[in-house]
This record gives sequence, C-alpha cells and structure tokens, in this order.
Amino acid sequence: MPVWDAVILGVVQGITEFLPISSSGHLVLGKALLGLQTEGVAYEVFTHFGTFLAVVTVFWADVISMLRSAAVAIGKPGAEAWSRAYREDQGFRTLILILIGSVPAGLVGVGFKSSLEQAFSSPLLVSFMLLVTGCLLLATKLASGRDTRFGWFRSLVIGMAQSVAILPGISRSGSTIATAMYLGIDREEAARFSFLLALPAILGAAMLEAWELFGSRLTLAAALPLVAGFITSYLSGVVALRWLLGVIRRGRLDRFAYYCFAVGLVGIWIAGRG
Repeated sequence: MPVWDAVILGVVQGITEFLPISSSGHLVLGKALLGLQTEGVAYEVFTHFGTFLAVVTVFWADVISMLRSAAVAIGKPGAEAWSRAYREDQGFRTLILILIGSVPAGLVGVGFKSSLEQAFSSPLLVSFMLLVTGCLLLATKLASGRDTRFGWFRSLVIGMAQSVAILPGISRSGSTIATAMYLGIDREEAARFSFLLALPAILGAAMLEAWELFGSRLTLAAALPLVAGFITSYLSGVVALRWLLGVIRRGRLDRFAYYCFAVGLVGIWIAGRG
C-alpha cells in the first residue's frame, strides 16, 4: 500500500473510531457501494494501536490513576482491603467498573464476532443499523441525568450496549454514551466512562488481529505504510476525541443523528436500486 494511502486511511480510522457514526458500518458500505478494499490485518493492528494510544493520551490522568490504584491494591490483597478501595479510591473503582463493563463485549467478541459480522455484512442491513444509531443519538436530547457516581449494574448495562456495537452500523461510542445517559449518568461522565471502556475493547481487537501476524516478516517498504497509519490514526484520533468531548459538553451529541440518518437512507436507496 502506498504511504499516502496509508496516511489517508489512518486519518479516517482515527476520526471514525471515536465519532458516533460507526466506523465498521462505513467500512461495509464503502466496500460494497464504493468498491473500497480492506488493507490487511497488519494495517488494522497498527491503526488500532494508534487509536488505543489516542485514548490513553486524552485520558492520561484517569489511566495513571487506575494503574496507581491497581498497584496499591495488588500490594494489599484481600477482600476487605479491596472493598474499602472500591468505596474510597476513585481510580480503583473506575478500574473495577471497566473490567465489569468489558465482560459482555469480551464474551461476544471471542464467541460470536465472525458469525455476527457475516450476518450483518449486507449494505442494506448496515444502513438500517445506522438508522438505529441515529435514533439512539437523537433520543439523548431527552436524557438529563446528573449522576457522576454509579455502580456495577449500570456499568454492566453499558458494557452490554458496547457488545451490541459489534454489529456494523451500530456505533460503539454512540451506543455506550447514549445508554449511560439513559441510565441517568451525567453526559460528561458518560463520555469519560465510554472511552475508558473502549481501551480493553480496542486493545483486545488489536491483540486478536496481531495473533494472525505471528511469525510473519515485514520488509522496510511494507513497514512504512504501517507506521504512517499508526501515526495518523493516533493524531487524528486525539483531535477527534477532544473535539467530540467538547460537543458532548455542550449537549449536542444528537447532532450526529442526522448524519447517521442521511448515510443510512442513502445506503438503503442505493442498495434498493442494486
């Protein structure tokens, strides 16, 4: 793949990974309707690591807090000590809630990912899923939660929403943020938890794909596009993520619904003509 193509695709990956418009849905529609081709497992691994690092960069303070709390907890094992840490240490509490919320997506990703993606790889079905995403986002106008602290049950429900987003056309960030807001969680806290919850999901997807590359060799010519994709997906991901957080802070997440409606309806129209 030419380096310039890798740069463009890296930018697209970094943007669509975080904006609530379903990157997987756009990939399916692009392949089916525009003749775009996937660029191989190696490229996907590098861009996934780029977007993973983008989340770490934007939420650096939260990540450090969780790692520090985890180190303290490991040094003080025991149910009583961990229970106290869960109640009193925000970093440890967030870490536990993320682990709980990651369970549904982990189970679905390992057990059903391939079959579900094949079942919903039709451009027509993906277009309908984009309409569903649009409805989820539009309904956030009705959510007015103020909770900034929540427990394991709501984190599990948010995690279930993330597992549904394995379907192309359902946005991961859109479904998790919207679900958190429906559950009465403050919109900024909903966004923070959603993107921290993305860390295990993105890293897990990258590791599963990286396993397919085990034992393969890369030439310098083949490595340059991968590095370009990594850098551009990271930089565009940081920009997109910070911009989206500002949009959410202003209470305008529903604006993305109209884009999803437009793309979904165009996809249905084109698929119907074919």
